[in-house]
Amino acid sequence: MTKSPLIRVEGVSFGYQINQTTTLPVLNNVSLEVYPGEYLAIIGHNGSGKSTLAKHLNGILVPQTGDVWVDGMNTKERGSRRSIRQRVGMVFQHPDNQIVATIVEDDIAFGLENIGVPPEEMKQRIDDALQAVGMSAFRKRPPHHLSGGQKQRIAIAGIIAMKPDCLVLDEATSMLDSYGRKDILAVVDTLRKLGMAIVTVTHHMSEVTRADRVLVMEQGQIVMSGTPREVFIQQQRLEELHLDIPSASKLAVALHAQYPSFRETIVTNDELIGEVGRMHLQRTGTEVERS
Repeated sequence: MTKSPLIRVEGVSFGYQINQTTTLPVLNNVSLEVYPGEYLAIIGHNGSGKSTLAKHLNGILVPQTGDVWVDGMNTKERGSRRSIRQRVGMVFQHPDNQIVATIVEDDIAFGLENIGVPPEEMKQRIDDALQAVGMSAFRKRPPHHLSGGQKQRIAIAGIIAMKPDCLVLDEATSMLDSYGRKDILAVVDTLRKLGMAIVTVTHHMSEVTRADRVLVMEQGQIVMSGTPREVFIQQQRLEELHLDIPSASKLAVALHAQYPSFRETIVTNDELIGEVGRMHLQRTGTEVERS
């Protein structure tokens, strides 16, 4: 990419203090960059360090060694963290843990009040955020009357009202049903069109296939990196890491082994259906020529 990175993670190591003499190492010399407008997916099995890494991206956690830079600001600088968290917003697994008010629009206003946004601008930001997540009709509702997917959309609205450059989703769809996940992915698509960078930590491979780039973590390190096609073609390695593989990718590789002209770098069901159709037309046309 030709753009300068929005976030730079440089040689970060981190561990959780278990007691006075014991530290549990979680990240080991991790480096990465996140670019403006990029959709980055981070995957790995439980305990690989992916959520701990995500919490470093906006200064919730601070490296014990190494540095994290956000738009030129170091997360170790206490005085910069407020600005950093306005640029990099974060949504977690449980939306109830992020909702603080009893009315939807008041919840979105909470963060804006904390950073001193003027009332008229605040009203416009709330309107825009609710529209972006498709929740304008629910602005006067109590959040506890909403579904899990709707609550998560409200949590996202509260972040995007702050106008961040990047949204970090830490397992934000893991507690949702398929309909709730679909709603959140639609919101992500909208934010991408607006130019916002997205970093998602997830175990749903159907979400990973939508990303521009994928990082695979194991024992606190990045062990694979590439586009979804480049990563999911390495199926043996992913199986060794105990990670799921999209069914479309599995089937494409199997069909390629039997029919070498079948494209194996497939990650979605739509692509698989299209390739099956192409092969069918190709084979039918060959048979017609022979007859």
